[in-house]
Amino acid sequence: MRSTRATAAVERLNARSSEVRYSMVRTAEELFYLTQNAGFEAPIKLSDALELDDFVRFVNAYGPQKPKRISKLDVAFEKQLKKKE
Repeated sequence: MRSTRATAAVERLNARSSEVRYSMVRTAEELFYLTQNAGFEAPIKLSDALELDDFVRFVNAYGPQKPKRISKLDVAFEKQLKKKE
């Protein structure tokens, strides 16, 4: 199915968000937009209708971001680079 990438992006966003749940809506024109679930009220529309690639980029940039994992080796390498400057 064509929307698998979009679905995966929304699932990652929901994993990053602690209290708010997000959904995606697919239109008849094969466009996607992001909504925020509002309980018993109507969902809140958060984006315009976007093409698949644009939608995935939007969702990946939206909401809280996961901090990058840095290993001990990366930290040591950064220290060595700073010493050489």
